[in-house]
Order: sequence, then C-alpha cells, then structure tokens
Amino acid sequence: MKLQKRITRQEQRRAFRVRNRVRASERLRLSVFRSNKQIYAQIIDDQAGRTLVAASTVDQDFATTGQRGSTVAAAAAVGKLLAERAKTQGILEVAFDRGGNRYHGRIKALADAAREGGLQF
Repeated sequence: MKLQKRITRQEQRRAFRVRNRVRASERLRLSVFRSNKQIYAQIIDDQAGRTLVAASTVDQDFATTGQRGSTVAAAAAVGKLLAERAKTQGILEVAFDRGGNRYHGRIKALADAAREGGLQF
C-alpha cells in the first residue's frame, strides 16, 4: 500500500502563491518536485504548455553517477544535469519555482548546482 503525503492548507497556499509569482514573470519556469525518495526538476514553457527539459534521480543518466535519490549530493547532481541539458537547448534564463518547498537543503542544492551549470535566475 502506497502512502501519500497529506498536504496542509498552508502548504497549498504557499505553493499557489509562489507559482503565481513565477508565472507572472513570463520566463521559462524551472519547477522542482521533491518526494521523500526522489527529486524531479523540469523547465516548462507555460505559454505553450510544454516541458522543454527534464532531469530527475530516476533518469538513466543519473544512474551512472552512483548517487542515491534522497540526498543533497543527488539533488546537486540533478541540478547540474538539468543545466547541461538546458544549455544544449539554448536556455539560459529561467524563473525558479520551488513548488511551495522551503529554499533549504535539497531544493537549495539543486538551485545552486543549476546556477553553477550556467542557468540564471
């Protein structure tokens, strides 16, 4: 039986507030989803409604790094992988959507690694 995380009203409001602020910037959006075991990141074009670039701890390319999915080092590796893929697509500027999560730990590690990889936000 798979258990789901119960999202509180406060977390929903925070995620909604952050996402609306990011969408108003009219840039491509770097969206992050963090579960207890994995972390996922994607760059989304909201006007076209398409995902342009994605990376996560369940990717085939990530499996070669030897990292586990729920660590800060793994989140940094995902951020670096996402930045590399974005550069090949010609994407340099994005708006960071932390998805209602606090800018701390794995979220911060992913963002810092993406910045080091060449993304600007």
